[in-house]
Amino acid sequence: MPAQLSSAIANEFGIATLSLGNWREHRLEPRLEAAAKAGYRWIDLFDECWEAYLEEHGLPGHQLWEATPANLQVARKLESLVKSLGMRIACTQPLRKIEGVKDPVERRKTLDLVAKRFPFMRAFDTDLVFMCANIRTDSGVTSDLQTVARDLAELGDMAATYARADGGPMLKIGYEGLSWATRNTWSSSWEAVRFANRPNVGLIVDAFNVLAVEFADPHNSAGHGRFFPTLEESVEVLTSSLSSLVATVPGDRIFFFQCGDAELVDPAAIRPTEPNTPALLPWSRGHRLFPLEQARGGYMPVELVAAAVLATGYTGPISLEVFSHSLNEPGESIPEDHATRGMAGLRKLVGITTTLPPFWRGGREEKQAVDIVVRRLRPRKSQL
Repeated sequence: MPAQLSSAIANEFGIATLSLGNWREHRLEPRLEAAAKAGYRWIDLFDECWEAYLEEHGLPGHQLWEATPANLQVARKLESLVKSLGMRIACTQPLRKIEGVKDPVERRKTLDLVAKRFPFMRAFDTDLVFMCANIRTDSGVTSDLQTVARDLAELGDMAATYARADGGPMLKIGYEGLSWATRNTWSSSWEAVRFANRPNVGLIVDAFNVLAVEFADPHNSAGHGRFFPTLEESVEVLTSSLSSLVATVPGDRIFFFQCGDAELVDPAAIRPTEPNTPALLPWSRGHRLFPLEQARGGYMPVELVAAAVLATGYTGPISLEVFSHSLNEPGESIPEDHATRGMAGLRKLVGITTTLPPFWRGGREEKQAVDIVVRRLRPRKSQL
């Protein structure tokens, strides 16, 4: 465990395609060009963006994972485009509602949906696909640990079998605790990954989803206070959890790290209008920000999550995943504006993260880190 993070981190920067502009308003190629111009090295390819790219080439987007010669040809074209811009595709996502299915026939069909991506992963020259923890709550699914771990293990075995058959690099399955899923914490997701016990099944850490559960309460006007009323206590709850992450999760078992901040908004503006809508969804889909955009209302201690992930020894990309209403606006400047904002946020994040005291050691250093973060956040806590 490092005494303090090095200021010269080796992690390269990445960004999700949906964080450069919505696919309805912005073609993929200009978004990729904006990312390259801003200096990103990795692209997180969202399904909706791949679907729209296929349709641009006259192919049916709803068949995005059908391994036809035409589809695979377009996939290779996209891979060549990304590499020509000096970047690589880090992963495809998101797989949803995969694990824990009880019915054997439905389960088999669901797991096979994952395998349909494997030929495209080769075409994209990426080794990672990741899935969000299941958000289904009906009687047809279970969050039972043994069941979830068994499904993750089988997916890992399917990916390994494919890789051995074609002789290519090992394919990997990442698992992310979505903040409104049943398994909604890094620890419950890690538990399932650990019990799956496959070297090619790992953890996805998303700073927003960690913070949305373990720090934030967007329906409280202060933005936090889920457990305790003061900002200091809310940050302490978070540092305690993240110290456990550093202590228990090896860096090579984290397959991808995504980060983003979020806006402090009027709770009435994000109250779900439909009874089945998860409480966090309107906030997540419309009000995320790039890291440390405090001038835009950002109020999340993203630097604590980043510091903890880096302290594990994680060497992969630091990637941006941001959803915001601003990404849906038309205009040629949207991709470049967001790419530039994101890069500024990442650089600021690294600068702050690498100077934080190593709070995972506890004691005086934890108190120092908490005080630093609280001082940064305090001016924003009563802005509403």
